[in-house]
Amino acid sequence: MNSVTRRRFIKNSFISLAAGSAIFSASKNLSAGQNRKPNIVIFLTDDQGSVDVNCYGASDLITPHLDALAERGTRFSQFYVASSICSPSRAALLTGRFPQRAQLPGNAIGGDGMPSKQITMAELFKEHGYRTGIFGKWHLGTALPLGPNEQGFDEFLGHREGCIDNYSHFYYWRGPNRHDLWRDETEIWENGTYFPDICVREATRFIKENRVHPFFLYVPFNVPHYPMQAERKYVDMYDHINDPQRKRYAAFVSMIDDRIGQILQVLKEQNLFEDTLVLFMSDHGHSVEERAFGGGGSAGPYRGHKKTMWEGGLRVPCIISWPGHIPKNSVRDQLACSIDWLPTLADYAGIGTPDWKVDGKSLVPMINDKNAKSPHNVMHWMLGPRWAVRKGVWKLVFDQELFLANLDRDISEQYNYINEYPEKAEMLKSLHQQWAESVSEQ
Repeated sequence: MNSVTRRRFIKNSFISLAAGSAIFSASKNLSAGQNRKPNIVIFLTDDQGSVDVNCYGASDLITPHLDALAERGTRFSQFYVASSICSPSRAALLTGRFPQRAQLPGNAIGGDGMPSKQITMAELFKEHGYRTGIFGKWHLGTALPLGPNEQGFDEFLGHREGCIDNYSHFYYWRGPNRHDLWRDETEIWENGTYFPDICVREATRFIKENRVHPFFLYVPFNVPHYPMQAERKYVDMYDHINDPQRKRYAAFVSMIDDRIGQILQVLKEQNLFEDTLVLFMSDHGHSVEERAFGGGGSAGPYRGHKKTMWEGGLRVPCIISWPGHIPKNSVRDQLACSIDWLPTLADYAGIGTPDWKVDGKSLVPMINDKNAKSPHNVMHWMLGPRWAVRKGVWKLVFDQELFLANLDRDISEQYNYINEYPEKAEMLKSLHQQWAESVSEQ
């Protein structure tokens, strides 16, 4: 038994043990006549701004499919990701753990990535009879032992690095330039085929092939991340926008809204729409990098963007829908985080709470009741030397210096209250130090 096989055996044995001891009580979220668990579909966009969906207030954007999803379900007004950059945000989503505990506090670079001993929601759902597939951007490690097939996914087609050209599928942004398109662990070539269309094609096939039993489908699109390569018809939709940055970005957002709509239509055609829980969110705020032409996305009233500890880097659009089980046309204003989706989706599927350490909490009570409290009294973030901690309306940010914000009085985080409320800053700083020590424990 080689080292990879041995590690997989140990890991799978642990998952089986945990699954065997999980609580399998009948979930109140499953209808009495339902004889199968719900399908799960997660759409994750890349570098989409905090308010960049029409139903989130972006009146200049055309996003009919996401707007319709929100009308059929519940959207969150204070939804946070666990990091404002790609890899740690994705690690947190899939493991239900803070990035530091998931052992990927920064972007995966080269052969480094999230250790395969980390347990993902794909592994959890697979252990409970789900077929699992990922089609899109991985960015949790390029080495084969760190790939999707080692983390619970039966099928993978996509790229392993952080971004690719959508037509050549080459990674250009840091040398050496290299081709990056894979089916499972085999490199494939589809020169000239638009990558978002590849994601839709594979998701469509996966849904049709697995329609008779529950599936877990993860579609992490690589847009509106640069390179900005929206098709011409979407650019033409925004002739009324004079700002070239916003116009270029807006076209990309409408393009991905359309692709999400295509996959939702497949669910309807296969008579699976009522049996499928759909989750949509962005991995963090919009980019202002040079390769993104300096911006185009919007954080609305919030300060900051991708890579920052401000609200515009961490607060994202998020929508969940499951007809007949999740409130329609509803908004939840309570604080929630991407680490919560693993226990929440497990709760909806009736498969019990994982026995291993997760930081997230089930959002089901909060989704069911707009008056329920958030499961989080305190929330933490850390990226390199920068960090932030929030408790109630108070948020302390460290980025070269300490900044104390009151999100009730100043949602834009422009005024520093640290001189008026030094005791609040000290309390939050102490909470951060305690948390930083705790997440170093694996």
